[in-house]
Amino acid sequence: MIARSLAVACLLWCPFIAMSHAETGTASVYAYEGEKTASGERANPREFTAAHRTLPFGTRVKVTNKKNGRTVTVRINDRGPFKAGRIIDLTPAAAQRLDFDGLAPVTISAM
Repeated sequence: MIARSLAVACLLWCPFIAMSHAETGTASVYAYEGEKTASGERANPREFTAAHRTLPFGTRVKVTNKKNGRTVTVRINDRGPFKAGRIIDLTPAAAQRLDFDGLAPVTISAM
């Protein structure tokens, strides 16, 4: 009974938590082509997807490069990053759209 109540509460509140989420920090690039992500789908470095520690899988996130103002919308399908100071791992395709390679200062907001 308690498990069912918690599941219903998450279904009702998790989308609202994701919608109000915003962070500023460092983004990094990662690519695990062909390997499975934490969500179970195959990683594809040519897609606009990302890893975040806590946002629900499927959440769409607007990422803005603070150095040049470029933006990209990505879908969360993995967990990470696991290095201190980083807030999101982006696929190479998303990083290219933001015009960076390696690390970049970004602002992210769930859509």
